[in-house]
Amino acid sequence: MDLIKITELLKFDANYERLVSEIMKGKPETRVQIIDEAVPFFTASLWKDLQIPILLICPSPEHSRRLHDYLSAWMESEVKPLRFGESEVLPYERLTEDLSTSRERLNTLGSLVKNNSEPLVVVTSASALTQKTISIKSFKENSFSYVQGDKVNLEEMVNYWQQMGYSFESNVSEPGTVSRRGGIIDVYPIGEDMPYRVELWGDEIDSIRTFDPDSQRSIDIVTGFSISPAKETLISSTSADEFDRLLSHVDLSHCNPEEITRFNSEIDDLLNGHQIEELGLYSGFFNRGTLLDYFPPNGLVVSYRNVDAMNSVWNAEERANQLKLVKENRGEIPLNFPTDRISWSEIENSIEKLKKNIFLMPWGASDLDNNNTHPMPFSSPPLYKGDLNTLLDDTSEFTNGGGNVIAITSHHSRLKELLKDLSPSEPAVAGSVTDLHPLSVIPVDTANIGDGFVINTPQHRLTILGDKEIFGIAKRRRAKRASKVSRETFFEEISPGDYVVHVEHGIARFVGTDSKYEDSGNHEYLILQYAQGDKLYVPMQHLDRVAPYVAPMDRSPSLTRLGTQEWSRTKARVEKSTREMAMELLSIYAARQVSKGHATGPDTKWQFELEESFPYEETVDQISTLVEIKDDMESDRPMDRLICGDVGYGKTELALRAAFKTVMDGKQVAVLVPTTVLAQQHYETFSERMNAFPVKISVLSRFKSNIAQKETLKALVDGTVDICIGTHRLVQKDVRFKDLGLVIIDEEQRFGVVHKERLKQMRSQVDILTLSATPIPRTLHMSLAGVRDMSTIESAPEERLPIKTYVSEFSDELIREAILREMDRQGQVYFLHNRVYNIEYMSEYIRTLVPDARVGIAHGQMSEKELERSMISFSQGETDVLLCTTIIESGLDIANANTLIVNRADSFGLAQLYQLRGRIGRSSKRGYSYLLIPKSHTMTESAERRLKAMLSATELGSGFKIAMKDLEIRGAGNILGAEQSGHIHAVGFELYTRLLATAVEDLRSQDIPPDDPNHPSYLQPNTVSIDLGIPTGISQDYIEDLPSRLDIYQKLIKCRTLDETNLLEQELKDRFGPLPWQALNLLFTVRLKIKASLTGMEYIRKTGEKLVIQFPFEVGGMRFALQNLIGPSWTIGNMQIRSTLIELGDNWEGSLVEVVDKLGEFQSRMSDELTNSTAST
Repeated sequence: MDLIKITELLKFDANYERLVSEIMKGKPETRVQIIDEAVPFFTASLWKDLQIPILLICPSPEHSRRLHDYLSAWMESEVKPLRFGESEVLPYERLTEDLSTSRERLNTLGSLVKNNSEPLVVVTSASALTQKTISIKSFKENSFSYVQGDKVNLEEMVNYWQQMGYSFESNVSEPGTVSRRGGIIDVYPIGEDMPYRVELWGDEIDSIRTFDPDSQRSIDIVTGFSISPAKETLISSTSADEFDRLLSHVDLSHCNPEEITRFNSEIDDLLNGHQIEELGLYSGFFNRGTLLDYFPPNGLVVSYRNVDAMNSVWNAEERANQLKLVKENRGEIPLNFPTDRISWSEIENSIEKLKKNIFLMPWGASDLDNNNTHPMPFSSPPLYKGDLNTLLDDTSEFTNGGGNVIAITSHHSRLKELLKDLSPSEPAVAGSVTDLHPLSVIPVDTANIGDGFVINTPQHRLTILGDKEIFGIAKRRRAKRASKVSRETFFEEISPGDYVVHVEHGIARFVGTDSKYEDSGNHEYLILQYAQGDKLYVPMQHLDRVAPYVAPMDRSPSLTRLGTQEWSRTKARVEKSTREMAMELLSIYAARQVSKGHATGPDTKWQFELEESFPYEETVDQISTLVEIKDDMESDRPMDRLICGDVGYGKTELALRAAFKTVMDGKQVAVLVPTTVLAQQHYETFSERMNAFPVKISVLSRFKSNIAQKETLKALVDGTVDICIGTHRLVQKDVRFKDLGLVIIDEEQRFGVVHKERLKQMRSQVDILTLSATPIPRTLHMSLAGVRDMSTIESAPEERLPIKTYVSEFSDELIREAILREMDRQGQVYFLHNRVYNIEYMSEYIRTLVPDARVGIAHGQMSEKELERSMISFSQGETDVLLCTTIIESGLDIANANTLIVNRADSFGLAQLYQLRGRIGRSSKRGYSYLLIPKSHTMTESAERRLKAMLSATELGSGFKIAMKDLEIRGAGNILGAEQSGHIHAVGFELYTRLLATAVEDLRSQDIPPDDPNHPSYLQPNTVSIDLGIPTGISQDYIEDLPSRLDIYQKLIKCRTLDETNLLEQELKDRFGPLPWQALNLLFTVRLKIKASLTGMEYIRKTGEKLVIQFPFEVGGMRFALQNLIGPSWTIGNMQIRSTLIELGDNWEGSLVEVVDKLGEFQSRMSDELTNSTAST
């Protein structure tokens, strides 16, 4: 049943009906008294009955986010509510604009402009309303539609798009980007679900197709599309005269000399119509509109908690004015500099002009005027918080009294089971609300209706309960991650100057590409520079022998010298070491396969209840890993599984479920963690999740007194403690368990050798589950398949809110505002200052800036006791700001710390920044990270690149990939140990995993007969060399972008079947247009190579007029059979088949393909006969 149907009940309430008719008549300033829980339901009901656009104004951004979510659940079947967010950039700050908010705002404006006929619902906050945006006139002037057959001037069109805020990229993968390749233009308009590919024929639009931004392949042909602005601040939206008029009021005379120079140069750029980096600062010059200008005049404005909204805006206005004064006095901004905010009084005037508006007042508001107020028939429901017996009694009593109960839950099957005595029903999809059964359970997957409520109308009493009322927690919906196809390209991010590894020649620096003209045509080469300036030219056909050099970025590798034994020695050393490691892993694995352990029983009812009470939806990876863990536990060989995944990806929850399963089976669990703080944290998590069950949990660490430790040790021997969480104190000799069933090791790489030996002894007897917070590369996972049980959790438990990252110059106001803003929402702040010598001075500085803040300090030179004390007081909320060094990189999980300020961000590596940023945004609150760089400090180019990448790394920017790469490789080093880390450095990670995979394969294949299809040699295709002396290649004119060109070469080399080459040919035509003849030649040679590899040939070569097919074995013995097969134009020698171009005629390429096909058929026929004859004997 659609949830919105429930709103029909309100029609039975006289007050509601009176309200609806007053709104329709346009009575101004109608007031409604309503409880907070019912606001989303009430808004959906008004929309359903009035069928007019609704604008819901909330007091704060947090409110607007929540209400948008709840409204989306109630209206799911009808219309998708829009949200007009607030840019959280402070006024007068040089902060880079946050793209995701800007796109959301533009999408909403675009929908209002397009859908004037359809009633939309827009949720916004008071502060978002006061931020000016692009004027409606400018928005419409900068919106265009294109249909097939239109005549366009390509240059003009592309220039227009650039002025509209679209940025030019080599590939279009996200909204607001454009890519141009000859007569093919890709564009991803704001507000569209898919990007479009426009192909021109002369100056006419020949075709328009949608395409997949991941694979870049076309999907569907469409007749047309429209495009609207990609940025809220457009330079073209203000005329030169208007800009001059605004400038005439601006007084630069009070500014510092360097600020005057800076402002003057930026203003000159703007006058000339050029884009500037920090355009947000100047948005007051260009943004002249508000959301209300776009809202239809017949729409209804719903002001929710108007007094709170007014107060929050006034506070913000006051802070902004303070900020302005301070900056003016310091000479950092000119006097009379225009702002991009408008006052609340102006907003109120605009709202009054709209005929229909109502004010929602909370129950108990003091300023109620009873004559003009409509009370709505809602009251709050009881909260059961998992007390299902009381729920059962109350429901029974309420329904017996003639009331109805609807439970809207994501645990419907469990709830039906628990309430089965009251025979609950699931309403039919088309059912009406008047036919409801006394108790109904409506299943929802991810929709979150928020809080429940009770409706009391004369005819109906209805209680609506959500998960929050029933279980005490509502599963929080995780935003669907944009699924990215990880492209298998090595060279996606390559640029000249990067290090690469050539399998035969060693480590070099990539210089670029070059085309050389030879007799056989024009060929493109990669140029690699080795030690002492030696250069190596690698033909594109051998691209698979080159891999990027990836290793942790602490130090640069040294280049190999060509023509020496240096590289082969290094490679041999690494090969030997990987082989030894593979043997060791294999022997441990084999020993475990034969040893007997305890097989845990199947899941119990309690296990099910514990898992259902997890407050989030599990990610796909979590579910599959859980299945693997349970299969291991239920088999009778000891489990030894490693779970890898980034911090906060939900590994602890999986460990907790495994621990509970073990306890349910009557055995004990030891949880081993590296630090006392972590032990305490795990203890709290385990206790909170298991408090409804009779499980005894205790902690063993140095923080406990000797008496407490002795008691715990005694309880472990008695078996009265089920789960013991501890530091390395747990692996000491005096610790004994009554019946240990499972050991969980968190961050194994942080334990010493002695502890690891002790763990190794345990491994053969009990189940072991190891958790590692450093993600590891997929390639390593694959190459260790079959010698180590591993699960990787790659999908982040994506909370709705990605972290907002800002890069800014060091500024007192910004730091003060960021700390105050976090403290205002009762949160905590990490302030990262990576210099221990003046950290005390820095803490004084913060105390002076924000006198109310309680500041704690944490750095590696403190004694362990001090450090732990400081960390614990921060984790318990006793300090507001933790001033720390990078010591926070690993392991701390404090959900309440959601702002990170990094001083001198330009001096950190990307992976480090990424990992530090992972410390915040761990709850449903939005996380903010501020990367501070010194004032007017010229950063190195690489630092600038890193920070830019960091901005795009909210999720999937290229920076994210690089950082992940670096982190993963550290993770690989952690898992494989220090010696292997050295080897990874020596040859680079890509080559290292290839060598490791080969070693593992070789060892495993010793037990596989050579003719088995799973034998490695059987799986590798024969590499045939083909040299026909014809020009082959993909020219720069055809694919200009180097990474894309290398990507296509890479795909060609990987083609193993004719179908794959046909698909690739289609992709080329689709993305880059008709193929030039050199590219057709290249495809011809690749197809020939695939066919030739089936015949066992060594090479096909054309020299002058002669054509030679060479075999690595004798073919002369089958001369007659072969001659009959391929005809007289070919001569058959001992190991060769020869011909000439004169013999074969003009179509010699066709004849060659025909012969290769016939030889392939002959070869497979011979193999079949041989197999049959062996079988019969």
